[in-house]
Amino acid sequence: MENSGNWLVKLGVGLLVIYTLGFILFAVTLPRPPALLPHADGIVALTGGDARLDAADKLLENDAARRLLISGVNPGTTKAQLKALAHAGRRFDCCADLGFRATSTHGNADEATAWVRHHGYNSIIVVTANYHMRRSLNEFSADMPGVRLIAYPVDPQGLDLDGWWQDPHALHLLHSEYAKYLASFVITHFRA
Repeated sequence: MENSGNWLVKLGVGLLVIYTLGFILFAVTLPRPPALLPHADGIVALTGGDARLDAADKLLENDAARRLLISGVNPGTTKAQLKALAHAGRRFDCCADLGFRATSTHGNADEATAWVRHHGYNSIIVVTANYHMRRSLNEFSADMPGVRLIAYPVDPQGLDLDGWWQDPHALHLLHSEYAKYLASFVITHFRA
């Protein structure tokens, strides 16, 4: 009986070590935006920060894609309000679509999938925060396996993630996102 107790303790410690090392790897390898301007059929920006919207509009204005979907927009928000918030350019009026249904990353993927299918797109640029990119790509690739996804991560405003281990807020944010990423990874693989 004592040996089985030791085995369980060793297993628990081993899992904790693997989890911790995985978290550290997750935190120190946050994705960075590509050096060159990416090109795709469409752009999908996930709401959650002005930097995301600014980056997505800049991509649209530089002809990185034909259209932009802003997913997860608050139903009370208008296109004119978003345009002013992002100081958006001339293409925003004709080529930006707002998605109001999504309330989660999985919802963003569902909303984007319907938009991609409607337009017949084969590739999209995904714009979200760097810490949120892995989970977003996991959800998106599970919903649209034949679509090429190009990550365009942005740094969150007002938060320095380079020194995450020294900032309790950054540490909490990254740990929360890591746990959600692992859960998403498991769920999407069981859904498939």
